[in-house]
Amino acid sequence: MANITLDFSNPLPTGIQIGDIAWYLDVSANINIKMGPIISISIDPMQIVVSAAAGVSPPTAADFIFYAQDPIAVVSSLKGYFAEAQFINRSTQYAELFSVGTEVFESSK
Repeated sequence: MANITLDFSNPLPTGIQIGDIAWYLDVSANINIKMGPIISISIDPMQIVVSAAAGVSPPTAADFIFYAQDPIAVVSSLKGYFAEAQFINRSTQYAELFSVGTEVFESSK
């Protein structure tokens, strides 16, 4: 893997972070090319460093650079080994709880 350093004259987007996947649109061929994960972000000078796969050429000045967040990294779910729930009925009238459900799976084995 080779690192590709991309310099920018405009401010970087506020949502960009290390681990996001960098892409560019090759305007001459009109195809999207995946460079790889972002490994470094610098504000002064404004640049990002991408760990590109072998054979990926750097973008030209005319190409459109964009990024996407890694879908595996941004999946959020309940984490841990136990959960505790408490249901309180503050009504003075009779009430009955019919059903309680959850989506839990073991993820650390």
